[in-house]
Amino acid sequence: MLKVLRLAMKNLLRYKRRTLLTGMLIAVGVVAVIVFVGLSGSFKGAIVGQITDSVLSHLQVHRKGYTASIDNLPLDRMLPAKAFDKLSGILNQADGVTAFSPRIKFGAMLSNYAQTTNVRLNGVDPAKEQAVVPLLATRIKDAAHENTLLEKGEVLLPEVLARGMAVKTGDTIVLVANNKDGSVNGMTFKVAGVVESLMGPGGRDGYLHIEDAAALLRMETMEVSEVAVKTKDFEQLAAVSEHLRGSLEPITNQQNKPMFELHTWDQLTPFYNVVRMIDVMTVGIKVILIAVVLISVLNVMMMSVYERVREIGTLAAMGTRPSRIMALFVAEGFCLGLASALTGAAIGLGVLWVLSLTGVDVAFGRANQVFTLAPSVAPGEVVSACLIVLGVSILASLQPAAKAARLEPVEALRHV
Repeated sequence: MLKVLRLAMKNLLRYKRRTLLTGMLIAVGVVAVIVFVGLSGSFKGAIVGQITDSVLSHLQVHRKGYTASIDNLPLDRMLPAKAFDKLSGILNQADGVTAFSPRIKFGAMLSNYAQTTNVRLNGVDPAKEQAVVPLLATRIKDAAHENTLLEKGEVLLPEVLARGMAVKTGDTIVLVANNKDGSVNGMTFKVAGVVESLMGPGGRDGYLHIEDAAALLRMETMEVSEVAVKTKDFEQLAAVSEHLRGSLEPITNQQNKPMFELHTWDQLTPFYNVVRMIDVMTVGIKVILIAVVLISVLNVMMMSVYERVREIGTLAAMGTRPSRIMALFVAEGFCLGLASALTGAAIGLGVLWVLSLTGVDVAFGRANQVFTLAPSVAPGEVVSACLIVLGVSILASLQPAAKAARLEPVEALRHV
């Protein structure tokens, strides 16, 4: 086998220019795949990280039927205190859960004593909320506190509303809200900071303390709209969510129907479609690589067979078996693919290493929403690209190799 490979390499080097150009073309394809996978994977990770670690968290638990009307922030479909206590017990005992935070979501009227507008609000426990969405603090501008999101009697306003109403940190505003019975209540709050806008659900929400939210809505006993949950390992999200679903399903309401519904982050945001599109584009790039390798190697091997017909006839006349001749040409395709794949992989990893050192700024959505990417690629992706090249190279070599093996010695020796 080693003799066949050595002979195959010598035959490839007989046509240095053609072999070099073909190898460069295949290597460029491998570089394109590795760099694209590294950049797209980093971009996807940045999007998912921003959505999960600054707004949604990894998964959420609601009362059954709440998400069907979530855009209206219904107050009549909240989790009662007893149901929340049961849920807390399950989450505290779950191995894959690292933190959870109850939220009260509702709509209110915001007034700065000169103008009035609508606002979406989240009543949260500051410490628990920071544990489930650690990047939320990074979105707060002109924060009144360094170690906590806010305190009782304070509110964080979305940037778009604060700018439109000329409200800044330290100002006093009034929030007016209807409770689920329809009665109206108003309270004054001090602005503790401005939350930068973020595309997607929760991107324009304000925040206040969960006890203030309960007081504003005149709740006799604490009820929550949702519970955000952060898992210990994001890669194990599917397993954790299935385990929690199994634990929550037996719990029913007075009508003997399921009390809870659980959704992972991808079920709660339209940005999951962006993630899926990136994956589809990655597959498309790999298909293009397959086409490039297939055409390139097939062309080289067909030319090699055509130019060496008399040589093949001589080998056959000397008693070389057809399988041996076929193996020789397959080995040439294998060597060409292997050398090109390894070269492309080395260059691609080098490009990603340079990009990870310099960083890549990518604007997404709003002009001021910029992600600094440090692209990297999983070893499995590099191995996958190389195996694709090797597999397609061998496949492309089979037809020319079979043609060479079928040549009759007498006819081949007469070839001019």
